[in-house]
Amino acid sequence: MEQRLTLITLGVRNLQRAREFYQNVFGWQPTENDSEGIVFFQLNGMQLALFPQESLADDAGVPPEGSGFKKFSLAYNVRSEQEVDELVAQLEEKGATVVKRPEKVFWGGYSSYISDPDENLWEIAYNPFLLPDEPKGHRHTSIH
Repeated sequence: MEQRLTLITLGVRNLQRAREFYQNVFGWQPTENDSEGIVFFQLNGMQLALFPQESLADDAGVPPEGSGFKKFSLAYNVRSEQEVDELVAQLEEKGATVVKRPEKVFWGGYSSYISDPDENLWEIAYNPFLLPDEPKGHRHTSIH
């Protein structure tokens, strides 16, 4: 099996609310191939999908109940500690819930956690050992 990740699908309680969060708070645009039942966002080399949690559970053949810590987080790395502070402030102004304020962390970086409406954790991090690729032609200081 090759080392790759193609699609991350998040089971969401309310598809429209989740879509609005990722569009209005993160500033991401869905792809044209989404439908009433699923929303796709093209990322750097992979896609993020939003799918009703009951439908996702049914597709996987598992019960839809679930609560508490989900045992994973998603990460959005930036190029400096200042970018972490600025981005977390922007996301909070737009309605994201800040779970952990930006701070220096044990592994040598600087990070914060926010959550989406379904309590999926997003780490906003500066990792001096794992810098994001430079965007072609320009730099971003917000999630777009």
